[in-house]
Amino acid sequence: MKRITRIEPSKSTSVKKLRVAAYARVSTDSDEQAVSLEAQKLHYERYIRSRKDWEFAGLYFDEGISGTKIAKREGMLRMLEDCDRGLIDYIVVKSISRFSRNTVDSVETIRKLSAKGIYIYFEKEKIDTAGMESELMLSILSSLAESESYSNSQNNKWAAQKRFQAGTFKISYPPYGYDNIDGKMVVNREQAEVVRKIFDYFLSGDSASAVAKRLNEEGIPSKKGGQWCTGTIYKMIRNEKYKGVAIFQKTYTDDMYNRHVNYGEYIRYELPDHHEPIVSREIFDAANALMDMNGREKGISGDKFRYTNHYAMSGKVFCGECGGRCKRVITMGYPGFGCVTHLKKATACSQKAVPETYVKAAFVTMMNKLTWGRDRILVPFSRTMQEEGCINGHAGIEELDMLLDEIRERKQQIKQFFARGLLDPVIYAEENNALADKEARLRSEKASATADSGEGKDRREALKKLLHYTAGGRQITEFDDDLFTEHVDHVIIYGRTEIGFAMKCGPVFRERI
Repeated sequence: MKRITRIEPSKSTSVKKLRVAAYARVSTDSDEQAVSLEAQKLHYERYIRSRKDWEFAGLYFDEGISGTKIAKREGMLRMLEDCDRGLIDYIVVKSISRFSRNTVDSVETIRKLSAKGIYIYFEKEKIDTAGMESELMLSILSSLAESESYSNSQNNKWAAQKRFQAGTFKISYPPYGYDNIDGKMVVNREQAEVVRKIFDYFLSGDSASAVAKRLNEEGIPSKKGGQWCTGTIYKMIRNEKYKGVAIFQKTYTDDMYNRHVNYGEYIRYELPDHHEPIVSREIFDAANALMDMNGREKGISGDKFRYTNHYAMSGKVFCGECGGRCKRVITMGYPGFGCVTHLKKATACSQKAVPETYVKAAFVTMMNKLTWGRDRILVPFSRTMQEEGCINGHAGIEELDMLLDEIRERKQQIKQFFARGLLDPVIYAEENNALADKEARLRSEKASATADSGEGKDRREALKKLLHYTAGGRQITEFDDDLFTEHVDHVIIYGRTEIGFAMKCGPVFRERI
């Protein structure tokens, strides 16, 4: 007799749910935006929980953070870390601009997540990164978001420039001794007495470190309630706001949203009687003259950098890739110059340390070339400075600044394309060199445009000195500290085979070694 075994059907067929997370961001921390963020939180929690095949994996958000850089957004970084830990299968975002306004960041992050099998759905654009055909559309929309961010940035810069020119720019975070009341700098009487005490101590013979020590011994708290330090005292004595003067645009932000000190790249605006002074101009000038004298005795040049030492090039060397400062380092037992940005984080800038001997050799070669080619290089440049007065004035300078900004933007774009393997090395080199030549030409024109300003007069005087030196026909065989200090404003490290020397008379001479 045949036996039949009955197989009972499974009582439950469980389907694994997708662990879905949501990301939200608002770009400011105003009350209005805070309400928007709360609304996004509520929306996504309800939306995800309403799907039977989804499991709510959390809501990640950033508040008061710009969308231009993922590296600065803690909520985004936490979400990516949880993705790496296998806690998230799918992500929902309102729009691409909420995710990132940087095209490179967007595409690169999405590719990394896709490689892990984690996809993103953008509600507004109705794009699901699970479909490979959507990557092109994603790249296009990300570019539009980036362009919008850049446009907003340019509009903000333009508005700030107009406020600079009109003297109506509001200093939101005034220095110690002042309070911000209704957008105006108002003297804080209690702190103002401490400021006057600092200037009195310094003029009486105390060093900056001695002044800081006295204030700490007297139990006087600093602006943030902590201890006083030498650097703080130094900066306060150098701060022109204490004599009632405001200088606008002392720093600027580049196209990659990195902030730099303005060493003449853009116009600086000075307003002599912007607010009530705490110390008289006589006291301020006397304290700064004393600091200059102390600096010269210690080998410190002017008020640019506190740590400039006896080396002629210290504090004058900058990275040609990121624009950051280079400091003197020891590599393989020999002195050299390393980009501070690269030293802090190698991925932020690829510029490696360059031996000091390379820079010195390049300077020797450059000076000898200028001497040999004086009539073909310096004399025509001198004639240009005298004849091209038509570019003079702020309007011409601003136009040149706009063209220089466009070149910097284009250089950054082709660099990113090359780094991602989207641009042939030969084409990249040709385009980059062409942009570098155009940039050097525009900078030379800008130098001519400022010929009638105080800066222009200094450059004309520096050019006279250089013409006088090269007229002697002297060829040097080794680096000369005095010659370097006399004619070079700063050095630009383009790489281990090319060095740029920004001359005090204006132009930048590039030298391959």
